[in-house]
Amino acid sequence: MNPKIKDVLAEPTDKLFEESLRPQKLDEFLGQEKIKDRLYILVQAAKIKNEPLPHLLFSGPPGLGKTTLAHILSKEMNASLKITSGPALDKAANLAGILTSLESFDILFIDEIHRLSRPVEEYLYPAMEDYRMDILIDQGPNARSIRLNLPKFTLVGATTRVGLLTEPLRSRFGLINRLEYYKLENLIRIVERSARILEIDVNEQAAREVAKRSRGTPRTVNHLLRWIRDYAYAKGYQRVSLDVVNKALAMIEIDEDGLDEMDKKILETIVYKFEGGPVGLQSLSVAIGEDPATLEEVHEPYLILEGYLKRTPQGRVVTARAYEKLKVSLPPSQEELF
Repeated sequence: MNPKIKDVLAEPTDKLFEESLRPQKLDEFLGQEKIKDRLYILVQAAKIKNEPLPHLLFSGPPGLGKTTLAHILSKEMNASLKITSGPALDKAANLAGILTSLESFDILFIDEIHRLSRPVEEYLYPAMEDYRMDILIDQGPNARSIRLNLPKFTLVGATTRVGLLTEPLRSRFGLINRLEYYKLENLIRIVERSARILEIDVNEQAAREVAKRSRGTPRTVNHLLRWIRDYAYAKGYQRVSLDVVNKALAMIEIDEDGLDEMDKKILETIVYKFEGGPVGLQSLSVAIGEDPATLEEVHEPYLILEGYLKRTPQGRVVTARAYEKLKVSLPPSQEELF
């Protein structure tokens, strides 16, 4: 992939930039209306009853607002937020250290919670249910258990692969919410909001074009908008027009449908090397030189959503729309399938 695209679409490294664009209240969070309504009810009920929020699980593709919602909930409840991830909690001692540092009503956010190891996950069960944690000290005949009483806290988990969560863990969440890709209208509002915060003069056509190419994802909106802002500054443009957006995104090879260089490489590889498919994930990964997890979690969801790719029991298969996108005629063997 073009390194410039990776810079724009990678996880944000500038915390000040990310924080400046993050909504602070549920009313400021655009989109995901059903989830917002549920969370509003939970927050109001918790305040009235003077209780912590129930444990919550957010699932869905990256960049849709799972971490942002955790930040918002902590502010709505006037509670502290502790952030960690499944891979970071590789030992029970790490989990114990975090849990014992919490205060009443605090929120513990675990990103990629599906990647928790089974031993660590099992320590979470009594913590979530009974606000206690039993730590085993030593081994063999000298082994003894120490019980740690924990404050009443809220665990907020985030996952891109809810199917990998074990049933015992999944069943301990009071509410499970799946975030969906955003509709164009909401993305336009997000572009306009972020542009105001970044002090970018963006006209209506330009805002719509940025939203259209943002893969249904607010995080991508903000990354593209930052690149467009930098492009406009460097080129001396006072306003961001449709022409400026087109030129800026052409430089990092984001096309009119929001597909980047790697997306098109995936489609081209399946069409030209594997005759349209089916092809297994591992074979495709080797052919294009990309990690299987990145293909499955970052690129494939959008290609499937937009109708370019299908997953079948035999493997990945491109659709007629992919052939149209690449301006390639359907081979005779594929015409019957479509």
